[in-house]
Amino acid sequence: MIRPHEIGYFDELLADGSVHRRYEDGRQEWRRREGSSRRLVHWHDSANASGTDELLGKHIVKRTLADGTVTYGKDIGYGRTLWGRGETLMVNRTSFGGRAGALLTGLGVATLAITAAHLPPLSMTPEEEEALRQQSQSSSSGGDSGGDPGTGDWDAGWHDDEAWSDDDFG
Repeated sequence: MIRPHEIGYFDELLADGSVHRRYEDGRQEWRRREGSSRRLVHWHDSANASGTDELLGKHIVKRTLADGTVTYGKDIGYGRTLWGRGETLMVNRTSFGGRAGALLTGLGVATLAITAAHLPPLSMTPEEEEALRQQSQSSSSGGDSGGDPGTGDWDAGWHDDEAWSDDDFG
């Protein structure tokens, strides 16, 4: 079982439709969705870093820093996103899924244990990324919301008529 460093965060929806994210370790991020697919988030933080987060497929998040460095995260349910080789677990304390996951973890529920199967990819080819994008587009057009029970449903709030989602790209 993997024991990552857990960092919680809280999201606040701002009047302009962007989100101010506050991490429990003191960092802050300002996030804004972009594009017709609404699966791309531009961000900058209090440490002068910036980049984009893109949802690839149902559970993989691609983070591209301004310098071109790419890392991947994986939504593992209950408002939790695992990054890199399992060294960091981001927990959305704003969403119901994140609060429920924290409660269940505190109770020792074994299904919330993190294993090697939860790890995101270290790298992906452009073709693999595009295959995930296509898979996601075809499943959402077929009526599948793209989420699993307990994950906070990735597509919730990612439609043009809605302002923001509590669970946007951990």
